[in-house]
Amino acid sequence: MRISRLTPWAACLAAAALFAVPAAASAGQQRTAEAASASASASASVSVSASVSADDYYAAAAGKTGAALKSALHDIVKNQSKVTYDGVWNALKVTDQDPANPNNVILVYSGRSQSKSTNGGGANDWNREHVWAKSHGDFGTATGPGTDLHHLRPEDVTVNSTRGNKDFDNGGSPVGEAPGSLTDADSFEPRDAVKGDVARMLLYMAVRYDGGDGFADLEMNDRVNNGTAPAHGRISVLKQWHQMDPPDAFEQRRNQVIFDVYQHNRNPFIDHPEWVASIW
Repeated sequence: MRISRLTPWAACLAAAALFAVPAAASAGQQRTAEAASASASASASVSVSASVSADDYYAAAAGKTGAALKSALHDIVKNQSKVTYDGVWNALKVTDQDPANPNNVILVYSGRSQSKSTNGGGANDWNREHVWAKSHGDFGTATGPGTDLHHLRPEDVTVNSTRGNKDFDNGGSPVGEAPGSLTDADSFEPRDAVKGDVARMLLYMAVRYDGGDGFADLEMNDRVNNGTAPAHGRISVLKQWHQMDPPDAFEQRRNQVIFDVYQHNRNPFIDHPEWVASIW
């Protein structure tokens, strides 16, 4: 496997497009232009010949297992560019674009294809879902874990509210506007098609943020009701979900776009699913 990386000329083209918006343009026009530019950049990166191999990217993790592997992966993925919380809106329009309709995004729990332009706070809008609940470690929307695209996904405003800051577990009652998802007083179960996605996003966060960069040390545990503790569960269930729903083309493309265009780091558990069992 080879990992592509946006070439300097493509990156410059994207940057030039972002700053080409006239100063008098409205905020809405600017957001539209930025989203279009980012989408073009993402498309360009797919056609660029690979310059970084997977072996090269993960070289420091080769041959390691357990805690040593987790530490090595942290040192690799912590090297990233950061996105502002406002910038997340436009990034999600690219990372989560509907493969069948470039004007739409796919909502993570709902599975619904919805117009990119309907982001906001209204009942039928989509907003920015923190899969690792931002209260678990109390990082809010600070640039870092609060804006890390590897765990931020578009979701219906109402469904996002229903999920709240619950941990993940099996069972509960059906969630309106999210077919296949269930919830109870202290947990949320996503639809089958994204169970593995959810697991791998949380595991990435537990590797990326270890308390050494001014944020809480995020860790996995096998509990629910974690509240404001910097922990998420349940790891035993999440490992099952990881096995039953391996990385698919949508998730792999998303990982690639985040690497090529935005953060320039990767979710190692999408590239190497076998590392989950080695660490946890």
